[in-house]
Amino acid sequence: MTENALENLTIGAFAKAAGVNVETIRFYQLKGLLPQPERPYGRIRRYGQADVARVKFVKSAQRLGFSLDEVGQLLKLEDGTHCSEAAELAAHRLADVRARMADLTRMEDALSKLVSECDAHHGNVSCPLIAALHCC
Repeated sequence: MTENALENLTIGAFAKAAGVNVETIRFYQLKGLLPQPERPYGRIRRYGQADVARVKFVKSAQRLGFSLDEVGQLLKLEDGTHCSEAAELAAHRLADVRARMADLTRMEDALSKLVSECDAHHGNVSCPLIAALHCC
């Protein structure tokens, strides 16, 4: 694709270049994460490489667990001069990730114990896993 073509993308080509579907583009526009270009009279809207980069930024932030609202906040800090504010958002996300990891570790321990009890279980006595789920 030529450089000029990358600055003159239809919504379909834009979505493909950004690795998302057209509905995602429209949703991001609705949420205010992506500007909607003007529609020249009788013509279709066109998108450029900066729009592709913005969608990729949103997707990268989502993969790190940021909500769309948080992504919107990060986009407002995008000029790079607000590093401490961006770090604060990331610190909150990190705390949330660590809390979820702790919850998952507790779940893993409980399930591992119950599976071990089931493996050791013999006879006509109630299944320890089923019994544990009934108790709470």
